[in-house]
Amino acid sequence: MAIVWAATSDNPFAQAIQETVGWKHDQSILETPFSVSAHSFRYYKFALPEGSMRVSIVGQFTASIDNRNPGAKEADKGIEVYVLSEPAFAVWQNGYAASSVYESGRVSQGKLESELPAGTGIYYLVFSNKFDAKAAKSINASVLLRYKNWLPESLRNAKDRFWNWLGL
Repeated sequence: MAIVWAATSDNPFAQAIQETVGWKHDQSILETPFSVSAHSFRYYKFALPEGSMRVSIVGQFTASIDNRNPGAKEADKGIEVYVLSEPAFAVWQNGYAASSVYESGRVSQGKLESELPAGTGIYYLVFSNKFDAKAAKSINASVLLRYKNWLPESLRNAKDRFWNWLGL
């Protein structure tokens, strides 16, 4: 029972045990609503720790017309989301096409799930509204780094449901 607790608990002591034996945790990149002005973009910079292997960026996002844009059309509510390496971000920021780890296309909502290259590196999570010259967008997003470990996804989800059921 103690081994199961140490392997699945979000308790700080259990997490210290998990880190000691090489298991990693999810790390939040973004969990707060924000706005992106018309003809602009917003980015969130994050780094992979040294020795990172088998890391994915996962999450979901929704975009809508900012309430301060009463004349904007509902069809204009899309946003473009990218995950770019540091060199690719520099190229993209200057208006050129760049290879991306993830690219959503112009959508009003989406799920982000992409494996990141192994090793250390600086990455940018970008929400682009460059294409829209009139309407600012309200974005609600939750994105995190998921450090994969020996626990299968189904067991990880069952663990979360179990702890929620217990109210912990």
